[in-house]
Amino acid sequence: MSWADRPIHFIDFEGNATSGIIEFGVVTLRGGEITATQTRFCAAVGRVSVEDTAVHGLRAEQIAASAIFKEEWGYFSGLRRSGPLAAHFAQAENYLLKTVWAYPQTAPDFARPGQMTTEWGPWIDTGRLYPQFFPALGDGKLHELVVAVGLQAELDALARRHCPVDRQQYHAALYDALGGALLLRSFLARPEFREATIPWLLQMSTLDGDKRSALQQGNLW
Repeated sequence: MSWADRPIHFIDFEGNATSGIIEFGVVTLRGGEITATQTRFCAAVGRVSVEDTAVHGLRAEQIAASAIFKEEWGYFSGLRRSGPLAAHFAQAENYLLKTVWAYPQTAPDFARPGQMTTEWGPWIDTGRLYPQFFPALGDGKLHELVVAVGLQAELDALARRHCPVDRQQYHAALYDALGGALLLRSFLARPEFREATIPWLLQMSTLDGDKRSALQQGNLW
């Protein structure tokens, strides 16, 4: 299954276990092109601290009138059925998603073509791929990678088209999702990765030795 055969949904959340997900951004890549984006604020389900606001710029009263994230079950379940999920350091997104819904509806297991699963992951993770293959670029921080790979101007141009006017900066969900999606697209445009498969991307995004071994069963390249 070539990476271009399915949509890949790049996700970013703002929030934490206390506040819940208070903003999401989704960028869908298909064949290397951005085909859809989605974002909105979500009312907090717990406290939004001053320290949290200093990071993502969102205050509880600013988002109080928004529907809670749990209302997006149909949308996120549909994403999971149609293609693999991706994120930059996906452990955070996977954790937050599972705090709302432990499991999705039955969906294709993109790591094992032909099988089905009831897990949100495994995820394609640019925060794991880049440090493995390009260690000279640093430890994988999103903004540093975007600059190092030469994508900042393109990210800002896309943000002007897709992001809310006051959410065109890092630590805004759709902006960060766009940055991660551009990193993934740039990675897959390199000659050595153009023939990569989705199972291989999922395998190489998994650093846990046992989990990677399990994903390596069969011919994944």
